[in-house]
Amino acid sequence: MAIYHLSVKSISRSAGRSVVAAAAYRAGQELTDERQGVTHDYTRKQGVEDAFIVAPDGADWAQDRNALWNAVEAAEKRKDAKTGREYELALPAELDAGARKELARDFARDLVERYGVVADVAIHEPGREGDNRNHHAHILTTTRTAGADGLGAKTRVLDVASTASAEIEHMRGVWA
Repeated sequence: MAIYHLSVKSISRSAGRSVVAAAAYRAGQELTDERQGVTHDYTRKQGVEDAFIVAPDGADWAQDRNALWNAVEAAEKRKDAKTGREYELALPAELDAGARKELARDFARDLVERYGVVADVAIHEPGREGDNRNHHAHILTTTRTAGADGLGAKTRVLDVASTASAEIEHMRGVWA
């Protein structure tokens, strides 16, 4: 039987985190954080089953992972800025790789349509140790809307306490 799990976390500079590093790790790729001048190389990371980007219509530029996350870093000026949100989803082990990918893509598409953000999806296989049913997806989203001309306004509905919890509950309902 599939186990339901959805957690939502912020990627924030105030915690010393880089959204470029987070994206590189989750996708198992090499990305360069132009703001910090640091290359994050996770090409040897094992267990990344698939990685792809879901973007709003017309935001074709966002398909380039390095360009996307560096644009996100460049758009934020504050030293304590939230630069990304991560949705971590448990994927049913009973599904094959193709069905897991479609399930993660559908959830990412819901996020993109609801908030106008870009979603970077990485599907991970279970680790060598532990539960061999632990297929899961990391969906890293921008905190700004995206369009053909780049990034737009912040998605404040997820930052304000009075609306954020209702939005998170809505997404949990979509996932459950």
